[in-house]
Amino acid sequence: MSCKYQSNALDIPLEVEQLPTITEHSPASLIAFPFEESFPMKCEATGNPGPEFRWTKNGEDFDPYQDPRLITLDDSGTFIIPNNGNLTEFQGNYRCFATNKLGTAMSEEIEFIVPNVPKFPKEITEPIEVMEGQSVILECNPPKGIPPLQIYWMTMSLQHIEQDERVSMGLNGNLYFSNAIKTDSRRDYCCFAAFPRIRTIVQKNAMSVVVKSSTPTPEVEWVKIGFHKLPERAVVESHGKLLTVEMVNEEDEGKYMCRAKNPHGEVVHYFYVTLVLYSENDPVGLWLHRSKADSADAVEGERFSVHKNGSLEIQNLMKEDMGEYSCFAQNTEGKVAIAATLEVKDPTRIVDPPRDLRVLAGTTIQFSCQAEFDPSIGDDFEILWEKDGMALNGSENARYMLDDGVLEIIDVSFGDQGFYVCVARTPVDQDMAVAQLSVVVVFLDVPDPPEDVIHSEHNGRSVKLQWIPGDDHNSSITEFVIEFEESQHEPGSWKEMMRVPGNHHSAQLKLHSHVDYRFRVYAINEVGRGRPSQATERYKTPASELNAISFDLLFPVNLLSSFVLLRQGNGEDWKEHMVKRHSFLVKNTPTFVLYEIKIQAKNHMGWGPDPKIITAYSGEDFPSAAPEDVAVDVMNNTMMQVKWAHVHKDKLNGHLGGYRISYWRLRSLLDSKKTHGDKHTLTFSGERNHAVVTGLRPFSEYSLIVMAFNSRGNGPGSHPVSFKTPEGVAAFSVTSIQKHKVTLTWSPPVDANGVIIGYILQYQLINDTEEQGSLMSLNISADSNKLHLQYLEALSKYKFYLRCCTQMGCGPAVSEERTTVPEASLASIHGGISNQGWFIGLMCAIALLTLIVLIACFVNRNKGGKYSVKEKEDLHPDLESPGINDDTFCEYSDNDEKPLKSSQHSLNGDLKGGDSGDSMVDYGDEDAHFHEDGSFIGEYSGRKDRVSMEIKGNNQSTA
Repeated sequence: MSCKYQSNALDIPLEVEQLPTITEHSPASLIAFPFEESFPMKCEATGNPGPEFRWTKNGEDFDPYQDPRLITLDDSGTFIIPNNGNLTEFQGNYRCFATNKLGTAMSEEIEFIVPNVPKFPKEITEPIEVMEGQSVILECNPPKGIPPLQIYWMTMSLQHIEQDERVSMGLNGNLYFSNAIKTDSRRDYCCFAAFPRIRTIVQKNAMSVVVKSSTPTPEVEWVKIGFHKLPERAVVESHGKLLTVEMVNEEDEGKYMCRAKNPHGEVVHYFYVTLVLYSENDPVGLWLHRSKADSADAVEGERFSVHKNGSLEIQNLMKEDMGEYSCFAQNTEGKVAIAATLEVKDPTRIVDPPRDLRVLAGTTIQFSCQAEFDPSIGDDFEILWEKDGMALNGSENARYMLDDGVLEIIDVSFGDQGFYVCVARTPVDQDMAVAQLSVVVVFLDVPDPPEDVIHSEHNGRSVKLQWIPGDDHNSSITEFVIEFEESQHEPGSWKEMMRVPGNHHSAQLKLHSHVDYRFRVYAINEVGRGRPSQATERYKTPASELNAISFDLLFPVNLLSSFVLLRQGNGEDWKEHMVKRHSFLVKNTPTFVLYEIKIQAKNHMGWGPDPKIITAYSGEDFPSAAPEDVAVDVMNNTMMQVKWAHVHKDKLNGHLGGYRISYWRLRSLLDSKKTHGDKHTLTFSGERNHAVVTGLRPFSEYSLIVMAFNSRGNGPGSHPVSFKTPEGVAAFSVTSIQKHKVTLTWSPPVDANGVIIGYILQYQLINDTEEQGSLMSLNISADSNKLHLQYLEALSKYKFYLRCCTQMGCGPAVSEERTTVPEASLASIHGGISNQGWFIGLMCAIALLTLIVLIACFVNRNKGGKYSVKEKEDLHPDLESPGINDDTFCEYSDNDEKPLKSSQHSLNGDLKGGDSGDSMVDYGDEDAHFHEDGSFIGEYSGRKDRVSMEIKGNNQSTA
């Protein structure tokens, strides 16, 4: 925006300053579907001068430019969250601010939601025993999730439960048997809930039905009494169990009968249909209200309205509206009256809702939820808690304590993260409040070096030293240590001068005359001593009259001094030594003993002033004791925390330098044989009693020792402590792919990082174009090592991706690219050349050479248990990053959801899994079964290896 100023000579444009205005931002709710490549957090704004952008997350400052995982855009507040499988930590409420010198514009709050994978609750169901002919209901009760929801009833071998007039599924997903027969007896009735938007199918635990001998299935018929047939507009549905009459009129009035019969007898039930007609000429009826005062008044006023059909509507209901209401109506045929009682209750309202919490793992938290409700309800009031749509029950989890509206969670872990809902419920109404629990792990470390260390206020032998503290890394600084170095006697040697509390950022230093000083500062917290700051510029104190000279006398074996040495030990008499040198050597001193020293100088004018006493220690020796009470806390599969008790100072034999931890790997937990792996040693300076060790290997057994050290060396090690790390995410490799009927083979990884529970195979048509085919997904059992795929397109290039999965999730994908051979009919172009002898001989030679090369490659690749993977990064995206949501692919092991858990996913935004493909799986040459809604569920029963697969299309129906 600009304007112009008109002058005699020229036009001068004038820029007009403008407040910032946010022109575009992300929607209020941004759902992170697992098959999306990335999620943009948009924030665009205008203004003059151009605005600067900043973000907040959950009310706290959030800088996307400092997180290397996020993608930021120049001249914009927009940043992009890639779908790298770790989206949960980005979940929260965001807000964007655009600021220039005129002011600040603020966007609406944007909630970034990472949906949880729906789960059936773990439950044990008892077999249902019924007599033949009795009705049976199998309840599905599907979990809550992002709609739409599709329900299927199948067996464990993925055969659909056939439905007919006797067996049918209700709108609520339950399976109804109008009468049970002997063939209904089976142990594997399974309800499957499909959520197409997140491409997930979950399975409920199998239910068992036992049918004992009884009567046959009854036949159901409908009859209108007095007529030979039902009205033409009558429709019998649900296998004879539902009669519907549309557009009723006077002819449909009458008595109807439902008859159910079998060879053993019949039962009947009668229904009466009465048509009630209304018109503008009908009387409107009279409503009277009788309150507790037992006085009846006509109902009237702005809040009351009577509809043409006689219904009474009351708006803005109040307590005084309670009482008995009577309606009186009459016409030429007579009079009628009806009465109803109205009770008005105070609404149920949560007055103290739970608050969002962000806590450290391992702590105990409380959510409080207090509500008000109508006193007349009495004991019918209750407060319930839900987490991510699932009801919480304190008896099922000992860490969850529910008491009088308070939910307490003991020893919080990452699995406790999520949204907690407090439901205050009465028989009349309910109120709800939601709070989010975020769990974080704080890693402690020593402080960073102080910055901007300067000296000022120089006053002879006194200066003021100031500094700015560095980052304390989540552990408060307890003290600062000031060191000095002087250039005359021991240049380059740093010595401690003084210590100040951690909340002080300056100190007044008292110095000696005629010394050229430099200073530096380091910080100490509960973790240990941090690195020192940069040294200051030098400061040389002025000379003064002859005075006492003090210096550091700490050397490995002997004491060094100069001039007159006066020595005393533990109350002993002073011992004097007159010297004319600038040094004096005291020999045969005991180990690490404290001495008091005075040095007095003399010249031709006489003795100098009486000196101050300084102290120093004799030489050190190795520590003579090991740390005790060593304990290990395994934090995750690659990290643990070690704690120990300090070595007593009498056993240190010197100044404590710190502690060292030595640890080594004994074995993988998949192997019972123990070996002594390479030893690793970590050093931690200062008076500390704990440390964090990272870089461990998952699913392994380790041993460690702790020792103290001083300037002489290490003391004895503690008693070895053994510990084990939990399972981790596995790695995997893929081997050869054969020709037209493609064969994939593999072997388990050398180091599985846990117990393998299965594999995930994905494949797609790529060719040498920018467009790729649909990405197909398969779940493969853990004991399989081979898979056959057929019906691939001839002379086409495919890319295959394979992942190995443990209880903790799936490892990174490895891939292979192969091109299928041409169709066999192509050889006819050469006029029967394949029948020539020379051609047959040439083909045999080529086949023999190919076989030799394949065998050599197979042997070479199997030497190390790993296989090389040829990637074509330039043309095709890298799908080997762990982009599949771990929760989606590996949760099935918890809930016995193996058969259908392999829903179709996209590992990269360029490869969408929503389009249906033409490829199928040929496994054991068994038939493939298609459901009528277009989804494919394959069953393979002819081999030991079992594969379950789903290929989703676009023509899915809703249950």
